[in-house]
Amino acid sequence: MNEKDVIDQLSRYREMQARIQVLSTYSVGAGITVSRLNKDDQLQELHRKLRGLPTYMYLSGYEQKLEATAHAYLERYPAGIKSQLHVIRKDSVDPEDRKLLEDLQQKIQKVVEARGYDVRDDLDLVLERVAELQDLLDEVTRIDNVLTALKNFRSEYEMLLRRKYIDGEPWNVVAIEMGLSKATFFRRQDKAVRKYIALAG
Repeated sequence: MNEKDVIDQLSRYREMQARIQVLSTYSVGAGITVSRLNKDDQLQELHRKLRGLPTYMYLSGYEQKLEATAHAYLERYPAGIKSQLHVIRKDSVDPEDRKLLEDLQQKIQKVVEARGYDVRDDLDLVLERVAELQDLLDEVTRIDNVLTALKNFRSEYEMLLRRKYIDGEPWNVVAIEMGLSKATFFRRQDKAVRKYIALAG
């Protein structure tokens, strides 16, 4: 992460929150929203409990093979079962791997259907929105955690970053609020960004 990444991340914070609000109320039918789908994904909790154990303790030999193939071909490997279905690639060149990925997708599809979630024809679109919601929630949580740590460490750094980048206030407004000269403001801004990067890393 560099200074540009920090500025971009903080500047998009409110936009991400707005998108989370919109996604959370997106209806998938039968009175179920994307937010409900995300919260109801109990496999995420199971995954958290099991990931500390070697897979041979709870997966069959064939399931271990599926897992290895998924890890090799997924562009990213989210925790949520619906997100996993969304990101499975279908362009593997190895016929055996392609068959394994198809089997994996069918297994995930059955789990989704068994939960009563397959209530729309455009399931792929629903899964895409769930995956987006999960990603945004993760990113907002990471930002919140860094800002909280920064506030506990140097509250003036957190205030400066929040007011300037998240609230979008001009530097001179923030400088007046904090009782800083122009030179002091920009020196403190540089230090705040560097400290954010250090904590985020």
